[in-house]
Amino acid sequence: MMGTSNKSIEKRQPVLSGESDLTLEVVILIIFGIFMLLFGIFLFQIHTGALPYAPDSTYGLFLLLVAIQMITMGKTPFGDLQRSWFLILIGICVAIVGMAASFIPGYLSFQVKEIVGFILLAGGAALLLQLFVREDKARTWKQYPGVIRQLILACGLVYAISCICGLITLAPGITTDYQTAVILILYSMSFFYIAFCIQRVKRQDPLTGQTDSGVQEEQVQQAEGFKKIFKEVTLSISVGVVLLVATLLTLLGILLIPVNLGLLPFSQDGLLGMLLVIFSIQMMALGETPLGPYKRSWFLIIIGIIFATLGISACIVPGLLTSLLQVLVGLLNIIGGVILLFMRFYPILQAKRNPPEQPAISHPLLLKMGITQTILNFVSIAFGISMLIPGIIPGIINANIIIVNGLLLFVLTSFILKAEVIARELQI
Repeated sequence: MMGTSNKSIEKRQPVLSGESDLTLEVVILIIFGIFMLLFGIFLFQIHTGALPYAPDSTYGLFLLLVAIQMITMGKTPFGDLQRSWFLILIGICVAIVGMAASFIPGYLSFQVKEIVGFILLAGGAALLLQLFVREDKARTWKQYPGVIRQLILACGLVYAISCICGLITLAPGITTDYQTAVILILYSMSFFYIAFCIQRVKRQDPLTGQTDSGVQEEQVQQAEGFKKIFKEVTLSISVGVVLLVATLLTLLGILLIPVNLGLLPFSQDGLLGMLLVIFSIQMMALGETPLGPYKRSWFLIIIGIIFATLGISACIVPGLLTSLLQVLVGLLNIIGGVILLFMRFYPILQAKRNPPEQPAISHPLLLKMGITQTILNFVSIAFGISMLIPGIIPGIINANIIIVNGLLLFVLTSFILKAEVIARELQI
């Protein structure tokens, strides 16, 4: 019995510690699934008045997820396009609208509702039409057995229910809250199903998994002149997410100035929810956490799912987790800033105590990146302290600190892009 038990333990140990192979597209589909599942479950309680509801941050979070797909993968609600700076700029604009609606409730309520409704209805209809009309979609998939053929059903379900949800969003009176809740739960199941299918295809054939690319292939052919204007860019997922965080913090800091002057309302839940969802995507897709990079294990995936669940819940139901998330985000920023500062300066101190025979020469760009990251770490600690002890930093000063944080992230992004260009030239 002891031998069998030990063998069983040995088999179980790698499950959580083993490296995850989830792609970004699958991660975002899973988060969409969690979003719709929680929304459907909460709607039963929202209908009875047992829970409050924040439609602005709910729709805003949806737009943020759409923007992430556009910026990091070139995916739009109407199909895949070549990932150009023009498309990235549109994605950032979509993110700004979603963030503004979440942070400042009541000012963009009608607009974000109409935008989300249009995206769901028109986007779902466009993708459903492409599924059966395009030669490289259902017509090709049905020739293969197994999970590839299941993609036809999975895609069809997601697109069809998207259309239904779009109609409900634009004309909410056509269904009851209970019916809408059931539809949302079914919608979540379709997202989980398509994520499962895409991941299976990816594991069976990596090339096929890439062409599938989260339901839509990068098959949009455009004229040569058009391509010159909207030239494809090489932008890593990590840089794309940093761009989003930079946009979020800069916008947040700007909006906090009139908020602190009493001119605008502010939703702490919308901010905390969006931050946690972005953290979850970084963890699940990249292995990057507020405490530094780690191996992208299945344990980290579970932590990311928990973060996504907390963030989505905060956006849908205001006040439910506010205090908990304030403490969590505050501690993550403080501890993360301290850890990253230690990791940066400890090797320098060690080198001074035991200097090498030939001192290493650093590229000027790396020195600039190091200085920028150091300032960002100190700003992160200050932001964390303001979360843990509200009011310790005057509101206007805190707003300016957050603006500086966002602008420095834009600067860091430009340094990373330059470093990537230099690395590619050296490889050539």
